Amino acid sequence: MSMPKPLRHLIGLRIRQMTGSTQSPESFKQPVGDPGLLGPYSMPWKVHAHFISMMVGGLSSLMLQALHPRALAAVWDHSNFRHDLKGRLGRTAYFVAITTYGGRDQALSTIERVNRIHASVHGQMPDGSTYLANEPELLRWVHLGEVCSFLKAYQSFSLNPLSPENADKYMAEMALIGNHLGAENLPLTQYESHQALLQFLPSLRYDERTKEIIGVIENYPAELLDRPLLKLVIQAAFDGLPDWALAMMGRTPNSPLQKLAVCHALRLLGLPIQAVLDQDGVAAYAKQRMSML
Repeated sequence: MSMPKPLRHLIGLRIRQMTGSTQSPESFKQPVGDPGLLGPYSMPWKVHAHFISMMVGGLSSLMLQALHPRALAAVWDHSNFRHDLKGRLGRTAYFVAITTYGGRDQALSTIERVNRIHASVHGQMPDGSTYLANEPELLRWVHLGEVCSFLKAYQSFSLNPLSPENADKYMAEMALIGNHLGAENLPLTQYESHQALLQFLPSLRYDERTKEIIGVIENYPAELLDRPLLKLVIQAAFDGLPDWALAMMGRTPNSPLQKLAVCHALRLLGLPIQAVLDQDGVAAYAKQRMSML
């Protein structure tokens, strides 16, 4: 989709406003020829370039994470998530972008910085038990919630969903990132990943803290111009949750017709945004770095 430069600039501003992004994509043009951790023909390079899927999947994964009391405690005690959701989403999006599309040294240094932060995050639960943000099992939960949510959203909103074989490849390639972060025993297929999520059910809770976090996400801060799109994104994020997660929240799944209506609306509204990012986004600049454009 070709569009005038002023319109591209305006849409770019709206993207940054919606996502809380503060980083310039220019750095992804360097170093020339560096494939990064995953390489340009990996499935994450394909999946993570799709804006609507990443917005929907990102919010779904935050909702899932909030169901684990110890994972939530680390966020509750050591971040301003409740007061700066957009900033949290922007930082998460940048981490995903760097580890997917950045040069190898840049990606590894970012992972090392996050690991140092996790090592310093610890505290006490309301019941007196302790938590550590770098516990492999907590890291495993967060990883599974993210990759399952990203992939489900991509399969729903992309016009070119992955084949079953490539969906498994996505999980296996993303496990490389999870391993660098300290997660252990990560499943390598889509089926195994969903089964692994179910193993956490006895540990999950929907309590007052979780309810507050879900409320923060439902009231995602947005300017008037962005609200129609974000309202659909939030609804799609709920639609992307497993039925067991919705049941814990006391929510009834939307009908297939309602989900389809939201899907078609988001696909349509996402077209101009995707067109801009296909020219001026981090994935496009990373492809330039690899001389693929």
